Amino acid sequence: MTAPTAIRRLDALDADFARHLDRLLSWESVSDGAVNQRVLDIIQAVRERGDAALVEFTQRFDGVQAASMAELILPRARLEQALERITPAQREALETAARRVRSYHEKQKQESWSYTEADGTVLGQKVTPLDRAGLYVPGGKASYPSSVLMNAIPAKVAGVTEVVMVVPTPRGEVNELVLAAACIAGVDRVFTIGGAQAVAALAYGTESVPQVDKVVGPGNIYVATAKRHVFGQVGIDMIAGPSEILVVCDGGTDPDWIAMDLFSQAEHDEDAQAILVSPDAAFLERVAASIDKLLPTMERAAIIRTSLEGRGALIKVRDMAQAIDVANRIAPEHLELSVADPQAWLPSIRHAGAIFMGRHTSEALGDYCAGPNHVLPTSGTARFSSPLGVYDFQKRSSIIYCSEAGASELGKTASVLARGESLSAHARSAEFRILEQGE
Repeated sequence: MTAPTAIRRLDALDADFARHLDRLLSWESVSDGAVNQRVLDIIQAVRERGDAALVEFTQRFDGVQAASMAELILPRARLEQALERITPAQREALETAARRVRSYHEKQKQESWSYTEADGTVLGQKVTPLDRAGLYVPGGKASYPSSVLMNAIPAKVAGVTEVVMVVPTPRGEVNELVLAAACIAGVDRVFTIGGAQAVAALAYGTESVPQVDKVVGPGNIYVATAKRHVFGQVGIDMIAGPSEILVVCDGGTDPDWIAMDLFSQAEHDEDAQAILVSPDAAFLERVAASIDKLLPTMERAAIIRTSLEGRGALIKVRDMAQAIDVANRIAPEHLELSVADPQAWLPSIRHAGAIFMGRHTSEALGDYCAGPNHVLPTSGTARFSSPLGVYDFQKRSSIIYCSEAGASELGKTASVLARGESLSAHARSAEFRILEQGE
């Protein structure tokens, strides 16, 4: 008989609840010294030796015996071939998801704007897409074609001229679904390289890999560390921690549904976090019973159990208002409002990467095909961060055009402020354009 899952119970009314919650949420994503130094060495090697270093690292880390960089480049025809190789059902699912993701993100696209003041001065903002974006995709069995769609499509909607994808193929293992997704999403160039060396190649460029303006996409600790180090040379999307789900339930949803929703994130890896908050103590116990009943049926049962016992929790609260307070304190990546009237509680939610409304809206729908992006802030960063979107692939430039009269009037204000800062060249530059009385 399988042992009950030892998922922790917390009560928000306990005096030491805040301390226990902080401990539960703590996540240290900083690399240790050895990983950090190794990544720095890899970045330096790629900067100094370019393609030769990429070939060497791909041989060493991925077990791919490529003789030259030419063998690590996939032509467009190979992506089209992958699209033909997958099953009709898989192709239809990818195309449906891509269509929905594209439709949603087209509504995010920002346009340039300007306005003209009475004296003829024009102020505005010019919105310009990035020239080139780099997409990192994990390779081998741990591959996510949905992530290809979620990263590449917003870039294309933004108007990015070239999307470059890097994806490792450990021991030559190619994921046809990933390549098919790249074909559907309009990825322009694909290199079968991975790890910190791929991030370095995108950031600095090599003889074959073009330098990009921004690197997006998930990866392991080496990839995350490399992204930290190249930030500033290029933009990055975020440094993501383990996947998270927080379910707030009033006790009216089928406990089996809630258990499976918790499993959906716990199965990602042992460090993933799944938390249920409810004012109904009896319901929490019914969900615990569903967890024990359903867990043995799961293919990734061992991973789910480790995740739930290590970082999961069932939290009892006084009422729904306190449940929302706890949710805002956690600032989860995924928040399910599995309640009778989710719309009533939505205005109270201040911090969440994505909000799934109602009993029928499982987080898994958002992962694949609802439309909004599944690249979301983790580890409490939803307090100040947003989902990946079209805006991440667009830049904004301020526009200032002063008429003669406008320059004269603004010059008076600028002069006073500049001299107050003891910056006389600033002041005189503005003063030169001040019209004499009567001009």
